[in-house]
Amino acid sequence: MCEAAADGGGCEAAVGPARRRRGSGQSHPRTCMKCRKGSAALIIRVGDPFCRNCFREYFMHKFRAMLGKNRIIFPGEKVLLAVSGGPASSAMLRQVQEGLSRETAKKLRFIPSVIYVDEGAVRGQSPAQREQSLACMETLLQATGFPYYMVHLEQALELPASILRPGPVTPSEPGVSYKEAVEGFIQQQRQKGYGDKDSGTSLPGPGSGESPEGAPAAPRLPAAALTQELLKLFEAVETMTAKEELLQMLRIHLILQTARTKGYTKVMTGETCTRVAIKLLTNLALGRGAFLAVDTGFKDNRHGDVMVVRPLREYMAKEIAFYNHFFDVPTVIAPPLPTKRRDKPSFRHVVESFLLGLQKDFPSTISTVYRTGEKLSADRAKPSCEFERCLLCLCALDLDGEEELALEPTLIIDEPEQERNGAERKSAYIPLLCYGCRLTFKELGPVTTLPPYVRAEAQRRIRSVYSLQCRDAAAEPGGSTGGQGTRQELKVLGTVGDTDPRPSGAPVGQDANPPGVPCRMVGSPWAPLAPK
Repeated sequence: MCEAAADGGGCEAAVGPARRRRGSGQSHPRTCMKCRKGSAALIIRVGDPFCRNCFREYFMHKFRAMLGKNRIIFPGEKVLLAVSGGPASSAMLRQVQEGLSRETAKKLRFIPSVIYVDEGAVRGQSPAQREQSLACMETLLQATGFPYYMVHLEQALELPASILRPGPVTPSEPGVSYKEAVEGFIQQQRQKGYGDKDSGTSLPGPGSGESPEGAPAAPRLPAAALTQELLKLFEAVETMTAKEELLQMLRIHLILQTARTKGYTKVMTGETCTRVAIKLLTNLALGRGAFLAVDTGFKDNRHGDVMVVRPLREYMAKEIAFYNHFFDVPTVIAPPLPTKRRDKPSFRHVVESFLLGLQKDFPSTISTVYRTGEKLSADRAKPSCEFERCLLCLCALDLDGEEELALEPTLIIDEPEQERNGAERKSAYIPLLCYGCRLTFKELGPVTTLPPYVRAEAQRRIRSVYSLQCRDAAAEPGGSTGGQGTRQELKVLGTVGDTDPRPSGAPVGQDANPPGVPCRMVGSPWAPLAPK
């Protein structure tokens, strides 16, 4: 029996749920930690209360400090802002507007433009819904006064194969430091008559935005046949994780192609600290541990002539949400990829739920994962030559020799009989891919549904490697008498078409394989055959 019952309490008195008592020190509004005057409107972290004005200054200073600390974007450089309409990219767009309009010495000095990729076809939107989303985004982009480009995901099916090759790096002012470039740019602006206050870039006025083709009368949505081809590609993908990876690849290739054709050398994306931490653990689970530094770092220069930068990677999702709420930043939210699984549809969703669940009880979880990723090196992601570069992600091939992990035999067994005997085989692409892309590629469906530019580049690489190996074999001593041994060494591990990619009867040294004889390329990334 409970001893406290005699005092009027005990078990019988507890008819309602227990209420937590609030301490007397928390009943009064807290003071802003920066100005020490205004009442705090939000608490970013424990012990970091801010009023609205101080939070705005803190938010803007953080953005400028990230760009100034890395010193990658030079004055007068053309920068393409990748805006999806979501909270993070919309906040990034507002920060660029604020930074270019401020009449201070810390004014941003690059020339911005905006790109929006319409993904409504694969996100389950009807044509009417896509038109409505495009109209909302166009209104939002026109209000910025920046030039803008609106492209559709279907256009990725018409990309050239060169998008999978890094462009040449051409520095605009070799040997000039960042400080010298800033001083020279300010001096040029003063000579042009802008004065001290307007020492930044001259921006176009409102309404100067342009469509990708510069023709407003063009139809908003692409042809229905192209949309059906894109839907066929995504319907053939087996898992939601592979769909997310495929969507990300097509999106970045479209943005990269626009940047190259329009003359932009930098691309800004709105990836926050929360998103970077989720991406870091997700890519680790997907076998991309060797490339975490370029996948989540501030800069990603794997494409050569166009560098991707992530200026929001130190912002928590909570900070972005408060900023958009307090200062009325407009957003256009796109629906997620359709799936029949509500619980754990993909690796990313599992990692996101895990991290956000920990973040509730341990507020430093996200920042700890993020800081751990900053210690990684990007050296392993740099390929030494073209033939050691992954076909899809353009990073270095992280598998050497015969370390295939039984993936290729699995693909050959899983391939339909007509595909194994047809023009292209899925296993032929395996030597061209890194480990992480191999796992994703296995779930992308038949080869015939792949984007044409991926298939064209794969065939080009196989022919290039074969020609190189043929020249090496011809240059070896005794190559003219190699005969059967030479033919055995050049046996290709599943070339496109599973036949000799040379013209019929083409010589290897002074010998020739019969037409249609399978051949294997030796050397990286193809390993020599083991002796029988």
